[in-house]
Amino acid sequence: MIKSMTGFGRCEVQEAERKITVEMKSVNHRYLDVNIKMPKKLNYFETSIRNELKKYIQRGKVDLFVSYEDYTKTNVCVKYNRELAAEYMGYLNQMAQDFSLENDVKISCLSKYPEILTMEEQGIDEEKLWMLLNKAIQGAAEGFVETRIKEGEHLRRDLLEKLDGMLKHVAFITERSPQIIAEYRKKLEDKVKDLLGDAQVDENRLLMEVTIFADRVCVDEELVRLKSHIETTKDTLLLGGSIGRKLDFIAQEMNREANTILSKSGDLEISNRAIELKTEIEKVREQIQNIE
Repeated sequence: MIKSMTGFGRCEVQEAERKITVEMKSVNHRYLDVNIKMPKKLNYFETSIRNELKKYIQRGKVDLFVSYEDYTKTNVCVKYNRELAAEYMGYLNQMAQDFSLENDVKISCLSKYPEILTMEEQGIDEEKLWMLLNKAIQGAAEGFVETRIKEGEHLRRDLLEKLDGMLKHVAFITERSPQIIAEYRKKLEDKVKDLLGDAQVDENRLLMEVTIFADRVCVDEELVRLKSHIETTKDTLLLGGSIGRKLDFIAQEMNREANTILSKSGDLEISNRAIELKTEIEKVREQIQNIE
């Protein structure tokens, strides 16, 4: 089982007093990069949220959105600052004496002075709130992983098809390579005979030229390595797990071997196949970029 790095999950958890909704989505990334957007009152849980997500995700750029709704009617209360009110009254009485004025301050007026009456939010049971939040995160993460697995299965099937097609190109080049050496020898013999007429062809000299040509165009080692890389990629896809980085490295090696085959080839048919190989390898690399 392999996972795509593209996924989406959503979960809504509600109880009598509050509701929490968690949404998460991701795209491919070299590492795990989590961006969390949530109300300030939940910032305390950020580290716990990140630790929880690591149980479900190894790689990807993840955006997590948390919304919080509180239905309680008594979540705020009024606080009366008696000491500050007494201090205000003391200064007002002093001003009345200093200027021979009547102190006409009423309660309704005094209550409007700054910080006499304040609204304060009542404390929240953090453990209870975390249980609710964690439940929403787990639900969203499970749905998120499920979409990643489905997309990963599509990627696996598509990659296996592409790899089988690449093996056909490798088989063609493997079969074609000895033929171009024989064709080169025949062309060389015919050319020498045309130049020398009825004179005897020097077999040793001819063999030396053919050997030099064969050594220059030989791609046996590259074909063996390329086939091995393709088979390893197939086996790794079937094995599953967090394999994206490993496959990316193997794809780079496949591309290197295909480049060497193309650079050595002097045959049009092999060149065309090598170009097709490089095209398929590039498609495979693009797909691999999205595997966790």
